[in-house]
Amino acid sequence: METKLIIRLKKKVIEQAKVYAFNHKISLSKMIGSYLESIIEQAKEDIEITHLVESLSGVINLKDNLDLKNEYVNYLAEKYK
Repeated sequence: METKLIIRLKKKVIEQAKVYAFNHKISLSKMIGSYLESIIEQAKEDIEITHLVESLSGVINLKDNLDLKNEYVNYLAEKYK
């Protein structure tokens, strides 16, 4: 189902977008819709958790007050002595 959306953009952006859409033989609505769909899909891919990662979740119990950055610095200092 399609529905209408009203957005406000700078006039120059709209003009340039219309030229781009015309040159690529696509409607401005379709171009904007495709862009929005692509960033939504990208966001889904960015946060997808694999089964392996899910299975490892909670395996290690760390102290609440553990300073991971400091621990890593200490590890590197020891490694490169």
